[in-house]
Amino acid sequence: MAVKVLVTRLDKDLPLPNYAKSGDAGADLVSRVDFTLAPGERKLVPTGISIALPDGYVALVHPRSGLAIKHGVTMVNSPGTVDAGYRGELQIILINHDQKESISFQRGDRIAQLVIQQVERAEFIEVENLPGSGRGTGGFGSTGR
Repeated sequence: MAVKVLVTRLDKDLPLPNYAKSGDAGADLVSRVDFTLAPGERKLVPTGISIALPDGYVALVHPRSGLAIKHGVTMVNSPGTVDAGYRGELQIILINHDQKESISFQRGDRIAQLVIQQVERAEFIEVENLPGSGRGTGGFGSTGR
């Protein structure tokens, strides 16, 4: 069963988020503007939509793998988090990691993916000591290669 997400198009000529293939987790988001990213440059790119999520849901914005492998373009804050209460325009912080080539985008080009997920709220309980675990305090490579 699909969750209902209300969408306002701030630019009526751009499409709603769309799943490219059956079974896709991410719906495509497009750029509202033409722009170019020089090597190493980052830019805040508007998508032309605002959304209203039901309470208990989050929208996670993920980079497009094709842009990453072909052009070195990804998101600075991946995944981006859109909370249920946010009503502003969705904007994507893109960065060009290519060291030599600029890349240009046209209005309507797919730039990111939107994944909708149900979330749990936590109750944080302060304790003096945490219970033990098999991993303990090991982190950042502690499990080997």
